[in-house]
Amino acid sequence: MKRKTLSKYLVSIIFLIFLVNLLANKLYWYSSIWYLDMIMHFLGGFWLGLLFLYFFTPQNISSKLIFKVFFFVFLVGTFWEVFEIFTYSITTLYPFDYLDTISDLCFDLMGGGMAIFYFFGRIMFKTENKV
Repeated sequence: MKRKTLSKYLVSIIFLIFLVNLLANKLYWYSSIWYLDMIMHFLGGFWLGLLFLYFFTPQNISSKLIFKVFFFVFLVGTFWEVFEIFTYSITTLYPFDYLDTISDLCFDLMGGGMAIFYFFGRIMFKTENKV
C-alpha cells in the first residue's frame, strides 16, 4: 500500500471539505443548493472510511473489515448528527427533521462504502508502470 499517496488524498479531501463548507456557510449555499448537504455527507463518509483504512491498514479485504469501516463511519456520522441537532435547537427555531438525519447517515455510509472500493481498487493493489 502506498501510505504517502493515501495521506495526500486524505489531506486533499479534508481541505476540499473545509473550503466548500466555509464557502457554503458564507454564501448560504446550504439553503440555495438543496443537494449540497448530501454531497458534503458523502465526502465526509468517504474521508472517514479512508482515514480508518489509513490507520488500520489491512492486508486483504474481509467482511469483518467492511463491517468495521461501516461501523466507524456510522458512529462518527451519528455523533455529527447529534451535534447538528443540539446546534440547530439552540441557534434556530426549526423543528428536528428525522428524514434529513436518516438521509445524512445514508450518504455517510455510501461514502464509506465508496472509500472501501477506492482503497482496494486504486491504492492497495495499485501496480506501478515500470517502463
